[in-house]
Amino acid sequence: MGRLITRCAVWGVGILLVLVAVFPLLWALLNSLKTLLDIVTPTPRFLFTPTLENYRQVIGSPEVLVGLTNSAVIVGSAVLLGTLMGVPAAYVIARYHVPGKRDIQFFLLSLRFLPPVAVAIPLIAIWVDLGLYDTRFSMIVTYLLTTLSTITWLSIPVFQRMPREIEEAATLDGYGPYAVFWKIALPNCAGTLLGGIIFSFVLVWNELMIALALTSSNSATLPVVASAFTSMGQEVPWGVINASTVLLALPPLIFVGVLSRLLNSILTGK
Repeated sequence: MGRLITRCAVWGVGILLVLVAVFPLLWALLNSLKTLLDIVTPTPRFLFTPTLENYRQVIGSPEVLVGLTNSAVIVGSAVLLGTLMGVPAAYVIARYHVPGKRDIQFFLLSLRFLPPVAVAIPLIAIWVDLGLYDTRFSMIVTYLLTTLSTITWLSIPVFQRMPREIEEAATLDGYGPYAVFWKIALPNCAGTLLGGIIFSFVLVWNELMIALALTSSNSATLPVVASAFTSMGQEVPWGVINASTVLLALPPLIFVGVLSRLLNSILTGK
């Protein structure tokens, strides 16, 4: 009887957490299909005539296409470079004797403590002096600081938990250090490393404060473009804002699906 109560409590808490996590997105999806009159009613309307006008207004905006392209290029490049540099760096820190190993890990973690404003202000001066303000290159380098530190810090414990016996057996079979990493360590830890890569992608995809400070019109990302919809006229276009929120959440979901399928095909050889 006690186990049944415990199991029901665990399931109840789990379902509650899922509802809390999913409800805002479902509510945004629901409101994105409403007219402004249906949204601002004192009592929420669950029975209404759906409309796609909000999505037409968002997709029909040239700024949205520019923001989507900029986000895809900037975030994709930053995550790819961060993965290519961060994962091998994490393996070296986790498996080899590196002087100041704990200091390096603390430094990587401390980068996440800095508020965006503290990072953006000096970066504005740097990119303006270099003539690279409001460019994709400056945004890629800026976001790379985030993705590289995040992926490296999250990947270190992943490699530390892998049994050393596996690598020692591979070494006895004639594998060198590079072969042990690429053919043994990486495939064994790929599933867990994927979580850190996805977290890093979502982190920079939704980033707004630094993008607002370092971009204008040429390299504005999708969150910057979406935030501009709040200033369309005197009344707040809640339907357009909710539609842009839903569209902003789709690329990370697509990224997770594509990356998961790619990882499964690599590991299974299909």
